[in-house]
Amino acid sequence: QVHLEESGGGLVQAGDSLILSCTAAGSTIGRTTVAWFRQAPGKVRDFVAAIFRTGYNPYYANSVKGRFTMSRDNAKNTVYQQMDSLKPEDTAVYYCAADSRIILSSVRCAENYDYWGRGTQVTVSS
Repeated sequence: QVHLEESGGGLVQAGDSLILSCTAAGSTIGRTTVAWFRQAPGKVRDFVAAIFRTGYNPYYANSVKGRFTMSRDNAKNTVYQQMDSLKPEDTAVYYCAADSRIILSSVRCAENYDYWGRGTQVTVSS
């Protein structure tokens, strides 16, 4: 069982930056692929980015590529998402998810992840 907790959300202006953290308890996060999803009001939960167990070559949605950067510190059992050049359309609740069985072809599908955090709100004003 992996318990995930997100932190770092907040209210910022367009162009600002935020760093989200996802910390695991109950099991080591180092054995899992960890992803970020986001859900805006009235919309489906969308894939944002994922980082595999090796930590190399994180995978990003086109909408955030070049602006968001994922990294992981397995010693701290934590995954980070640096979000730069934030836009109002980035406003959403951000969730981290983890699963040990994720491969590249399944990384974008929320149903493939067994473990989820409760989310952290990110609001970007124009």
